[in-house]
Amino acid sequence: MYRRNALAAAAAAALFLKASGEEVEAQQAAPGNAPATPFSDSTVRDLARELAKGAYRAPDATLPRGFTDLGYDEYRTLRFNPQAALWRDADRGFQVQLFHRGFLYAQKVELHEVVDRRSRPVPYDPSAFTLGDRAAPPADFGYAGFRIHHQLNTQGVFDEICAFLGASYFRAVGRGLNYGLSARGLAIKTADPAGEEFPVFRAFWLERPHAGANSVVVHALLDSPSAAAAFRFTIRPGDHTVFDVQAVIYPRVEVTAVGVAPLTSMYFFAPNDRAGADDYRNAVHDSDGLMIATSRGEQIWRPLHNPRDLQVSQFAEVNPRGFGLMQRRRDYQGYNDLEALYERRPSLWVEPIADWGPGRIQLVEIPTDSEIHDNVVAFWRPEQPMRPGEEYNYVYRLHWMPVFPGNTELAQIRETRIGAAGRSGRLFVLDIAGGKAGEVPADVTPTLDLSKSAGEIRNPVVQRNAQNGGWRVHFELVPGAARLVELRALLKLGDRPLTETWLYRWTA
Repeated sequence: MYRRNALAAAAAAALFLKASGEEVEAQQAAPGNAPATPFSDSTVRDLARELAKGAYRAPDATLPRGFTDLGYDEYRTLRFNPQAALWRDADRGFQVQLFHRGFLYAQKVELHEVVDRRSRPVPYDPSAFTLGDRAAPPADFGYAGFRIHHQLNTQGVFDEICAFLGASYFRAVGRGLNYGLSARGLAIKTADPAGEEFPVFRAFWLERPHAGANSVVVHALLDSPSAAAAFRFTIRPGDHTVFDVQAVIYPRVEVTAVGVAPLTSMYFFAPNDRAGADDYRNAVHDSDGLMIATSRGEQIWRPLHNPRDLQVSQFAEVNPRGFGLMQRRRDYQGYNDLEALYERRPSLWVEPIADWGPGRIQLVEIPTDSEIHDNVVAFWRPEQPMRPGEEYNYVYRLHWMPVFPGNTELAQIRETRIGAAGRSGRLFVLDIAGGKAGEVPADVTPTLDLSKSAGEIRNPVVQRNAQNGGWRVHFELVPGAARLVELRALLKLGDRPLTETWLYRWTA
């Protein structure tokens, strides 16, 4: 790095770290008068590195009267005026609207605009919001987050394509989709008995796009008691909205329970799991399964489950090709919900760039009695802990899309259904389609490769399914005294897999 850039980055880091301290007197100037400072691709990395050397300080979460006890509906009345959107007055392909602080989003988030490699704070403007009879907060109040708009579905109409709001959460949509599951910058101590740690994005830098741009770049500074990190997002909206992510992590302490590229979703019930669901709808979920592409060429499908007790599943891997939470069922009849429209929720696929080494994909399923709670988390956990003083780099691509196709040579398990089988058993029915499932000669029946960790399998059957041009597999599980059974199934033609590998954890 050139000495000039190094000095500029060090100065920017000093300014930001000082401004983050509670001892600064209102930054000694109104944010709108703050001078522009040099900005380069290393600026946020240098900030994160310096933050990690000191003790953690949570962002300011102090709210004035009128903003402290807002409910969800009240918070939604703090509407941003689209006429005040950043970049609205230029043909830059994107516009930025801002979120007010309040409700669950009390923490102040610093926002900056980058123009010609110089950064300037985005000043807080109360007149850009509908505040009702609430007194306007002070000039240094700041924002809770932001959302980006683009002409995604209709020319001339700027649709919301992604939002960064709350802790390190963000979500996005592709063309024709509605919001569903979320991603996060980093997960720490998820499902830990001592409690989860939620890192926060404490500052963003938005690069002003050039005229007619089809992508936009966002830099983010993440902070938590255990680590600081720098993120660079290159966002390309379309049929499949893609985020190219560069993450550099600087631990403060040794971090063993870390989740890279974490995904968070909701699963309430579906045909494989309707226990206790007295509901007119056929299914309620933002995602219905975890899909994994291994370095060995295997494709895994693990249907989600709303367990009675917290469940953690782990899939050991070296240099995975990808993983994601899918919403495979894409038809209205699968849900019958005119308001939620779960069939329009996106799937989210994580594609690692370069090698991630040894580790495991971890799936956490948390019991829930309502669709308002996100209760599913999936992420990559490296085998070795992250140590203070070291730098950890992860580059990956996020695909927000209807369904990631995966290996198109393999048929997919399109539906998993479970019901009673006599007094002590459970009947499993798997519907399979796609890939080369419809190309099997009429006089050939694929071989079922089926195994279990406990209990007894009875009456396995493989039959053609004229309704979907594929196959149906059904079998009975008699668990006996087992309270948990791991199941694995796939169809083969000779030694070659015809389908992806189906994994399922049955619990009593």
